[in-house]
Amino acid sequence: MRDFKKYEVWRLSHKLTLEVYDLTKSFPTNEKYQIISQMQRAAYSLPSNFSEGCGRKSDKEFSRFIQICLGSAHELEYFFILSKDLNYISEEVSDEMSQKINIIKRKLFTLDKRLKA
Repeated sequence: MRDFKKYEVWRLSHKLTLEVYDLTKSFPTNEKYQIISQMQRAAYSLPSNFSEGCGRKSDKEFSRFIQICLGSAHELEYFFILSKDLNYISEEVSDEMSQKINIIKRKLFTLDKRLKA
């Protein structure tokens, strides 16, 4: 069994999740059950699915959870683009968050590649 807390990608995704929660506090209240909820779910899906994958016995199972994380990362990246286009966040913030997501995606991809080697 793997200790998820030892992985940098988990720490980065957890930190990103906290940033998403903080950032969405300033969104319009009418988005509470739409964009805010979806962004938060996509964000916490990263560290939670990674944690669950770490608890699996086989590399193949762990890899499947990494794929779920990658899907959530892409979803979250889209929500930052949408939030920018709706003027909920600045282009700078959107770009900064996309950079953080891309770092996480690269780390997930690299780990998945090692698992499949």
